[in-house]
Amino acid sequence: MWGDSLNAVATRFVIIGGGPAGNTAATHAARLGAEVTLIERDVIGGAAHLWDCIPSKTMIATGAAIAQSRKMEGMGLEQAAAEAEVDVDALTERIESIKTRLQRGTTNLLTSQGVNLVKGTARMLSPHDVEITTTDEQGNPNVYTVYADAVLLATGSRPRIPEWCRPDGERILTTRDCYPPKTFPESITVVGSGVTGVEFVHMFASFGAKVTLVVSRQQVLPSKDPEVAAVLEGNFLQRGVHLLKGARATSIEREVNEAGVEEVVVRCDDGRVVRSSHAVLAIGSVPNTNDLGLDAAGVELDRNGYVTIDRHCQSNVGHIYAAGDISGKLPLSSVASMQGRKVAEHVLGMQKMSHRHLDYDKAASAIFTEPEIADVGLAEGDAFAVGRKIRVTKVPFSSTPKALINNDWRGFVKIISDPATGVVLGGSIVGLHAAELISVIAIAVTANLKVTDIVESLLVHPALAEALAEAAE
Repeated sequence: MWGDSLNAVATRFVIIGGGPAGNTAATHAARLGAEVTLIERDVIGGAAHLWDCIPSKTMIATGAAIAQSRKMEGMGLEQAAAEAEVDVDALTERIESIKTRLQRGTTNLLTSQGVNLVKGTARMLSPHDVEITTTDEQGNPNVYTVYADAVLLATGSRPRIPEWCRPDGERILTTRDCYPPKTFPESITVVGSGVTGVEFVHMFASFGAKVTLVVSRQQVLPSKDPEVAAVLEGNFLQRGVHLLKGARATSIEREVNEAGVEEVVVRCDDGRVVRSSHAVLAIGSVPNTNDLGLDAAGVELDRNGYVTIDRHCQSNVGHIYAAGDISGKLPLSSVASMQGRKVAEHVLGMQKMSHRHLDYDKAASAIFTEPEIADVGLAEGDAFAVGRKIRVTKVPFSSTPKALINNDWRGFVKIISDPATGVVLGGSIVGLHAAELISVIAIAVTANLKVTDIVESLLVHPALAEALAEAAE
């Protein structure tokens, strides 16, 4: 039965999982006066965040620096004879340094607010009893049970591995096997053309690998605007990436060829075969809902294993919440953090006050390829699919002075608005710093601003953001 509030304000709040959802909920709830216990088995900050997002974006940033060095002549500089090379050890040290700094900062914030941090695992014994298992210095388990007025499940997700593939961490890789990098492959096949897949294509291509992307449909990023996907596809082809469209991988195996060289062979359902030194599987993730004792707690899952939640992130058991990847909503750190904040407020009874519910349709997202891609709100294709009238305006960066100064005028800004009211409904950006620029449109969408609010804002000149004002005209 769905519940809009607890019978009484909870003070004993147990959180399972220390990623963006869990640590934000813990910090906020502790500030509001709750007695908070947070259990994390791996790293405070979240495995997906610190093992996936941060390392991959760090490597992408390094790749971008290499790509920028190739554009020196276009900036009025003399091109160096030798191209920049990657120091794998230095890059690994850089990744670990960033992860450690972020983890330390999150841990210090939690402890400063009085959150009880426990390194271990947890599972539900009943709707209110949580069994916690820790390990002492000698490796002996210590098991005890705590009573919780409220529980937040925030255990994240892990890479999805199909039956036809057995990653070995050496040549057949999941996304988490790619960093810190042991070495950079000469050639690699990326299976999966969603957000993660195209980011890995960009990353490996930046480091000089020969890349093949297996695309199960007829465009990369099948859920995105076709115009956006077309720009990215064009960039990939220009960089020598081989796009295998309309192909679905059915097996990935290591084999030794006739020359005695070991390679990875990816076979597809239409008979096509791709051979490379490595392959990486990027076909989504699955929620970490196993071994949590959810049956004992009476918590219901959907057919894909995600916890079913309402607008307050409550499960069918009113005092048990779920947030982050495990909730089956948008798998974004920003969404997880906001969910955690809203859960803390609901647990502490603040739902009785006027507040804005989470609207997942208004969440901004970005893809860190080259060029960057970002979008928010209503998509043009979705509007047409339901017959909704919209106004679409598009401005290329090639007409923006700052883009010419930067020697990178690829891409465009597209704004979608209501033709009757002028309210901004959504938008997409392809180009340099798209992930930063989308924030302007995101604020407009969230606050129901009109295109005239953007037009009449006095923006910096010269700046890429000027394209936003032009698109809003």
